[in-house]
Amino acid sequence: MSSEEAKVVVPRNFRLLEELERGEKGIGDGTVSYGMDDADDIYMQSWTGTILGPHNTAYEGKIFQLKLFCGKEYPESPPTVRFQTRINMACVNPETGVVEPSLFPMLANWRREYTMEDILIKLKKEMMTSHNRKLAQPPEGNFCNLVLVGSSTEEARPDPKGPAKCCVM
Repeated sequence: MSSEEAKVVVPRNFRLLEELERGEKGIGDGTVSYGMDDADDIYMQSWTGTILGPHNTAYEGKIFQLKLFCGKEYPESPPTVRFQTRINMACVNPETGVVEPSLFPMLANWRREYTMEDILIKLKKEMMTSHNRKLAQPPEGNFCNLVLVGSSTEEARPDPKGPAKCCVM
């Protein structure tokens, strides 16, 4: 096979099944994890991620929950990533929790080979950078009054029904 021949492109659903299997097995040192948000989601669009705050940072001792939304163009286009847990981080919109692609190079320069695991690991590394590691953090809580309705950052908006009541189980 010559180097100019095209690589085999794995179809979206097979790719997502591979990611699901890898997420269920556990990743690396266990400080990041992810899985399907809804087992009945036949399009495999809605995912949940978790990042344990890195040691020696303002995030230490905290568990950060994220939502990842893989639109129908994934993996050609990046997922929308939104922190559910309140966080102060340079690449995260403080009002919505959305990771801003223009401020997070992995999303801005998305490549098909990148995975949700890669995003979570990179976000954890971003927490450890000099411009983030000492940032004062907001009171613990969630961005509960938001509805993420699609795959673009503009689609995260306040819920018109008002703030949702949240509880931690």
